Amino acid sequence: MAYKYLVIVESPTKAKTIDKYLGRNYKVVASKGHLRDLPKSRMAIDIENDYAPDYINIRGKGDLIKELRRDAKKAEKVFLASDPDREGEAIAFHLAHILGLDVNDNIRVTYNEVTKEAVTEAIKHPRPIDMDLVDAQQARRVLDRLVGYNLSPMLWKKVKKGLSAGRVQSVALHMIISRENEIRAFKPEEYWTVDGTFIKNRKTFKANASKFKGKKLDLKNEDDMKAFMAEITSQDFTVENVTEKERKRNPQKPFTTSSMQQEAAKKLNFRTRKTMMVAQQLYEGIKLGTGAPVGLITYMRTDSTRISDTAKAGAKDYIVKNFGKEYLGYQAASKKAQGAQDAHEAIRPSSADRTPQAVEQYLSRDQFRLYSLIWSRFMASQMAPAIYDTVSADLVQNQATFRANGSKIKFEGYQKVYTEANNKDNILPELINGETVKSKDLEPNQHFTQPPARYTEASLIKKLEEDGVGRPSTYSPTIETLLRRYYVKLEAKRFEPTELGEIVDSLISDYFPEIVDTSFTAELEQELDDIESDKKEWVEVIDNFYKPFSKELEKAEVEMEKIEIKDEPAGFKCPVDGGEMVIKMGRFGKFYACANFPECRHTEAIVKEIGVPCPKCHEGQIVERKSKKNRIFYGCSRYPDCDFTDWNKPIARNCPVCDHYLVEKKGRGGKQVVCPNGDYAEDVQKGDVVEA
Repeated sequence: MAYKYLVIVESPTKAKTIDKYLGRNYKVVASKGHLRDLPKSRMAIDIENDYAPDYINIRGKGDLIKELRRDAKKAEKVFLASDPDREGEAIAFHLAHILGLDVNDNIRVTYNEVTKEAVTEAIKHPRPIDMDLVDAQQARRVLDRLVGYNLSPMLWKKVKKGLSAGRVQSVALHMIISRENEIRAFKPEEYWTVDGTFIKNRKTFKANASKFKGKKLDLKNEDDMKAFMAEITSQDFTVENVTEKERKRNPQKPFTTSSMQQEAAKKLNFRTRKTMMVAQQLYEGIKLGTGAPVGLITYMRTDSTRISDTAKAGAKDYIVKNFGKEYLGYQAASKKAQGAQDAHEAIRPSSADRTPQAVEQYLSRDQFRLYSLIWSRFMASQMAPAIYDTVSADLVQNQATFRANGSKIKFEGYQKVYTEANNKDNILPELINGETVKSKDLEPNQHFTQPPARYTEASLIKKLEEDGVGRPSTYSPTIETLLRRYYVKLEAKRFEPTELGEIVDSLISDYFPEIVDTSFTAELEQELDDIESDKKEWVEVIDNFYKPFSKELEKAEVEMEKIEIKDEPAGFKCPVDGGEMVIKMGRFGKFYACANFPECRHTEAIVKEIGVPCPKCHEGQIVERKSKKNRIFYGCSRYPDCDFTDWNKPIARNCPVCDHYLVEKKGRGGKQVVCPNGDYAEDVQKGDVVEA
């Protein structure tokens, strides 16, 4: 088919979507990501020549490059329409080099959403390639190469082969280990609380001990608690300081990449990588019935909460039409967050009228859940605050004070579309100053302070963002690298450092303290932004970093001692050659291996027995194993001779109804022992038995 214009995007999916919009004069093809990059086999940075990068065409892309060159020769004009960020600008720059295009010609096309209106409008207004954006991306690439390709070989020599160190990943690892050290050093302290149940006009309500002898309650031990309780000599309490107020709760801003990743982790139980994969699908285009595919959301890599006037108008029309004018909110102009690039809008639906329910039949379950979250969050951000009637009162006897707090929603506002946790009504009976209410139950409770929690993916991303480390596109690959290198592991969805991770962090912290310093890394990120905004030259930024870094490298090369990770005796013999079995440290954790390696290559996984015989073969023991996705399951120790497996933990009892083995299962109410056939269940905590 003849065509006048060639449009090149990164993704085949996006190419198919855009091809439907532009008509027969256009041919839309995909570069399938980068076509040029630094070679993996060497540093490829000419330090003596202003850190010039030595790019090569990526191996395996030769046929694609030939095809693109053929297509470009046939076209009157070539448009480079990769993503609207630094990475997309760099892809366009390298495409221009490969195809012999002038970067100063109007060949670059950008759009924030893959819709017919946005794409056709963008094609009308091409621009030259923004070399400041390209330089900012190139500076990051060179920086990461200088750090990674200098530190990693040093770790190979001093610790073991296969290790790596990166600029952002080293900071993230240091954060995880610093938190672990806080947990180890934590000493719990005792404290007490007193929960009260009170009654008025046959209605019960809750209040908590808040003051003692006119001061904020501080019950450090049992003696303090007894002294407080000694003040309470009857059931009668006097109501004081009744305060009634109207309180507003404002909606949250629409999603950035970071806040979307955090909320998807909390509400949808999505890993960061999954969130970005599904968001990419929603952005690049979904076929809705018989029409052309359409991008359902705007670009998903952003640190801005800004919303276009067109999107605001669309949301306003939807809100007024479906909920009424009273639900319409007033949003002040969004302020740019410190350190944010603010290159394009927040993540939002491409059309407010395209509700989750309207498109549900065309989406996968994961696509629907994430789209619903994005649509609801955006729509809520344009709506009025929720309004609560709140009341608080003190219940006093002698020198002991309890505080009762109640609230009742008066106007839903944005919560009509975006619900939040803990927003249920807590209604108190009418309380009047000076009246008497009676206590029904006063329950003292002993507590101990808890150590800080280990990071989840969501809380680690939040911390990295708060400290200005990395950018939206870097969080997911950073986390995946730490897990892939086995520097950290996920236990109960929280990061725990491994022995290997702690060794690597210790060396980097001792010899390259600035690499793990959050302030230094954040300043470097800001300098990359300054390159983008033409405030700094990229070579100068690299030079200011590398000169002191190279001196640290020279010092570490001499002073860093070699660390030998010694094999631990396993306590049993190799079944192949009779040699001693040892515990070795590998990339994916510890494992058993024959000490006579490489002559004998026998290895075994380290498994944890749970003390339950196999219910299928009755000869082996049930052991805890992990799937490829690091999910725990249970199987027979005699595998592959016995293929018994179960995601739930078997216990050493059978169902009293059908004689099937029982399993321990986690539910919303806690752990339960259940029969897989559904004939029997008992609550682990309470011991309640329920026959199905």
